[in-house]
This record gives sequence, C-alpha cells and structure tokens, in this order.
Amino acid sequence: MGSLLSNCSSWFLFFVFLQLLTLVNGRNLSKASFTPIKRDLYHSSDALKEGIKALVHRHPDRLTMETIRTGNEGYNAEILVVTYAHGRRKIDDSSNIRILLSFGQHGRELITSEVALRLLSILGEEYPIPKMGPTSLNSTLERLVIKVVPMENLNGRKLVEAGDLCERRNGRGVDLNRNWSVDWGKKEKDYDPYEENPGTAPFSEPETQIMQKLSASFDPHIWVNVHSGMEALFMPYDHKNTTPNGLASHIMKSMLEELNHLHCLDRCLVGSGGGSVGYLAHGTATDYMYDIVKAPMAFTFEIYGDEEASSKDCFRMFNPIDLATFNRVLNDWCSVFLTLFETGPRRLDEIHSKVSLPDLEKLISIDEYLDGYLMGRKSRYGKQTEVLDFGMQEIRTYFRLFLLSSVLLMFMFCSRISKSKGSSRPMVSALPV
Repeated sequence: MGSLLSNCSSWFLFFVFLQLLTLVNGRNLSKASFTPIKRDLYHSSDALKEGIKALVHRHPDRLTMETIRTGNEGYNAEILVVTYAHGRRKIDDSSNIRILLSFGQHGRELITSEVALRLLSILGEEYPIPKMGPTSLNSTLERLVIKVVPMENLNGRKLVEAGDLCERRNGRGVDLNRNWSVDWGKKEKDYDPYEENPGTAPFSEPETQIMQKLSASFDPHIWVNVHSGMEALFMPYDHKNTTPNGLASHIMKSMLEELNHLHCLDRCLVGSGGGSVGYLAHGTATDYMYDIVKAPMAFTFEIYGDEEASSKDCFRMFNPIDLATFNRVLNDWCSVFLTLFETGPRRLDEIHSKVSLPDLEKLISIDEYLDGYLMGRKSRYGKQTEVLDFGMQEIRTYFRLFLLSSVLLMFMFCSRISKSKGSSRPMVSALPV
C-alpha cells in the first residue's frame, strides 16, 4: 500500500512539474492544436521554395531570385527574395515605383506564404485572375519593381511543420515583428513572452537584419507586411493609438477604404494597427518602414481569421481548412494586391503633386532635412545624396553657421538700405564702390 501511495505521489509531482513548466514557458504542452496542417492544401516550406525556384526559372524575362543568409551566436537564417520587373528592363531606374511585400513573418500563418506563391504565379502569367487579362496586367505592372519575401520566418515555419502549430516566433523564440527599432522593447500590461518576445536588442535576429538591409537598399515606396488572424487593412501606427498627420496619411487611409470596399465587401477593419486591433505592438516592421525607411505608404494586411476557433486550435484560427475558403482567400487577396499595384502609383503621384516644396519645408526641421535628404538613403520623395555618416554632425554645424551668417548679412544689408533712405544723399553713395 505504501509503495502504491509512493508511486501515486511521484506521478502527481511529475504532473505538477509539467504544469509549472508549462506556465514558465507560456506554452501548452498537452495539445497545442486540435486541427492538424491540411497537407493536401498547404505546401511544405521545402516544396514552396522548390516551386518558387521553378517558377523563376520558367520566367527569366520578368523574375529573378536571391537567397540571403546570415547568422549570429550559432543561429542561422535564410530569406528567399523574388524580384519582379516588367521585361527585366530598368530595374534600377529611379522612375520606377518600388514595392516590398513580406509574407510568413509568423511561422503559424501558413496561408500568407500560399498567397505569395499564388501572386508570383500571377506575375508570371501562369495563373489568371478574373476580369483581368495579360494585356491589362502588363499595363498595370509596367512602372513597378516588386520584391516579394515569401517566407520571412523559415525557421519558425519549420517548427510549425514539425508539430508546434501555435509557434509564431523564429527558431530561437523571438517575435520578428517586435524586433525592429521603433519603440522597441516596451511591454504592455498583458505582455506575453511566448507571443511577443522582442529579443535582446533591436535587430538582434538574423531575419530582421536581412530585412533591414533589404529595405535600406531597395528603399520601397510601398511596404506591405502580410499576416493572418483576422481580416484587416492597417496603416501606421502599431505602437500608439493614432495615425500619422498630413496628406500622405489621409491618402493611405483613403486607399485602404477603397480596397476594403472593393475586395473585403466592407468587412475588414481599417485604420491604425494600434487603434484597431485592440492592443499596442512595439518594435514592428510597419512602423519602422514608415518612420525610419520613410516609405510613403506602409501597410499591414491581415488576410484571414476564424473567430470561432479555440485559442488552442491555432492552425484553424490562422489558416483556412477547406478548399473553397482556401481558394477564396488566395483569389481575394491577390486581387487586393493587383488593385494596390494599379492604384498605388496614382496615389503616390497625388502625394507628390499636392505637397509643394514650401509645404515640405514647413514640415521638416533642419535635423530631419539633413538626416532624410543628405544621408545615404532616399527620402520619402525620392531625393538622394551620398554623405558619410561620421560627417553628419559637422555638416549640421556648418549648415547652422551658414544660416546664421546669412541672417546677419541680410540684417546688415537692410540696415544700410534703411539708413540710405533717410539720407539726402543718393542711395548709391551709401555703398562702397
């Protein structure tokens, strides 16, 4: 009897230990999800990569591909980047509109990478979209250079494919959409380290390092970060309950409302991420793209969510589980992107035409002007000048001295003019010959 009680006590203590471990890790060890991955609908990460490579190989006239790898502290990551340029002409032409799209930033959101694959197939003219023929599509895409990141979080995706269906973080437990530098590291009262671990520092993760360098070199006019979990069209900001001020913000919201009406049938949430989603998110990619990269348009698209799914049924919560819904999501959101490709350049032109130079000067301080226009990145309005970073402080100093000297000289000149007007002598005699 004593032996039986001892065994029962041991099993009870082991069960308590498992529960404590669950609380510490913030994870459900018993059963992470009720619905398994629908392998008949979804590609594996390896199959996605092979399918994209084959697609690029079939269309070298319009698609190119590169794999970017980096790592630190024994952790390595790679990101596949596909570039579309109409006829592969003028990829570096500054007159092109540059669009950067990222999918699969959270591992459990498999549907987003499926949209990326379908969109690339459309760009390769291998998959038709209703009511748009190849001629119309080519006309829409002629001014664009589009970079697509189909799976930003490959390591996290592989954890999901191995059975951890609720995993959203990367391969070492960091949420890549909390690892950017704008308002990084701030934690709300409901902070969950399993869901929102921001890492040890901004850009501590190889994946965000790659994306940061990509955004700096490509300097997009339009950025879209694609997620699932709900249906929404978000604009900055994520880290505060407000949208930016000014004309560009108004045009962004107007365009999202148009997309919502055309393709979401007005069911998608529209507004700032921080003001609409129900919680604030700090260190996000979209806020960085808008505030630091100065992309004129920066969006987060939430393309699917099952509100009736249990919070533990992660695959169903974030991904369609039947063929009809799966295809509807792919078609609807590819149509959203094609409309964005068509209307985005027109809205950008609207920003440029309505914002005059005097208006810009009112909005930009001296430091902002120097940081945004003189450093080796392009400003929101496309200007660029190469200056070494270590010389910025000296440039600011000389610029301020120049302004001060100009003001003093103008004051002295006006004083001389004023004195000459009060004199009986001709004005010209008051000036040195």
